Amino acid sequence: MIWSTIAAVDHANRSGNYSVLRDLSASGFQINNNPAQLAQVFAGIRGLNVDLGNALLVPPTYTAAPQLVREDVFRVQGVFQMRPISIGFDLYYQWEQGRWKLFGVDLQPLEMAAQPG
Repeated sequence: MIWSTIAAVDHANRSGNYSVLRDLSASGFQINNNPAQLAQVFAGIRGLNVDLGNALLVPPTYTAAPQLVREDVFRVQGVFQMRPISIGFDLYYQWEQGRWKLFGVDLQPLEMAAQPG
């Protein structure tokens, strides 16, 4: 699910079309986000030209145990350790129509800390 979400955001950032990301998401996400709003949400990462596709090559590091926050909502938090910019994620998925669908997304660029020399 995580990689699928990252890939969908990456495709939306590259194409400028956030309709597919929205359409694949839970109905609550669709109600609260139109494509123009999603373009604004991801403007920071898009502006940094972060290649989110690279996140598909590395396993995520979880910063908190995945958890059910409601009977039908699952939350997963972590980081994709990439260079020079890592991506922190906080994702919510809702059980809808027999599968987990994106319900909330927060992706943040994180600068790699300099290694003490």
